[in-house]
Amino acid sequence: MQAHPRLQAPAAFVLPALLLLAVFVAYPVVSTIWLSFTDDLGQFVGTDNYAAIAASARSLRALRNTVYFVGVSVAAQLLLGTVAGIILNEKFHGQAIARALTLVPWVVPGIVGAMTWAWMFHTDYGVINAILLRLGVISTSVRWLSDPAIVLPSLIAVNVWKMFPFVAIMVLAGLQGIPKSLYEAAQIDGASFWHEVWYITLPQLRPILTSVTLLLVIAGVNSITIIYSMTRGGPADRSLITSIQIFVEAFQYFNFHTASALSLLFFVVSTMIIVIYITVDNRKRAAQE
Repeated sequence: MQAHPRLQAPAAFVLPALLLLAVFVAYPVVSTIWLSFTDDLGQFVGTDNYAAIAASARSLRALRNTVYFVGVSVAAQLLLGTVAGIILNEKFHGQAIARALTLVPWVVPGIVGAMTWAWMFHTDYGVINAILLRLGVISTSVRWLSDPAIVLPSLIAVNVWKMFPFVAIMVLAGLQGIPKSLYEAAQIDGASFWHEVWYITLPQLRPILTSVTLLLVIAGVNSITIIYSMTRGGPADRSLITSIQIFVEAFQYFNFHTASALSLLFFVVSTMIIVIYITVDNRKRAAQE
């Protein structure tokens, strides 16, 4: 019994997409899961790879660095981006130019921005040390990318510079949808600018800020380009984050089984954080309504 031609046509259109998903998504996922439970000989070893990761001091340091890097970066990006978006929404001379310049860090390719900042942070030839020395702020050159105590804050500054324009543009777009009648009513009641921001602007922007936060967290945990091109996770793993550790284990040390186990743990933890964040935000929103 032959299928009706009208039923064959949709299947023919969908089949190429399903094949691509199977080859480029399903197979790598299944292969990664299998590698995480086997050794170099292809023998099943259970959770030995996961136990080795849990006992590894390097993995724990990478996890701590990731939490610190992502947490501080996202907080600073949200704060700076929200302030920039609110300022750019105000009418002032040169507003169009200011909006265009704000987009520059976000538009610049990540590797270009990272290498530019690496030269600016250079101990001997960097422009940052040169300016600070001339102003008398520091007496000796600062080793921004080789001092274990300040390398991660330096990379956070670059990451904030790179991503805060994204927050500013999203906030600016959200501000366009807030009814002006709310601000007019607040002004009639004698509300100040800061009262308008706190009681009108921020509550109205909550859905946008929630979505932006999730996107920033995802971008933060995958910030391979900036960190790897500037420090490669050094010095002494002080700027090593989990995503870079996975890359190094797989493509430098060829420990694909360890890298696969790290990838699965990384995926599970990231998913849990996102689910918890969305659940808590939905509960707060429901309580307010």
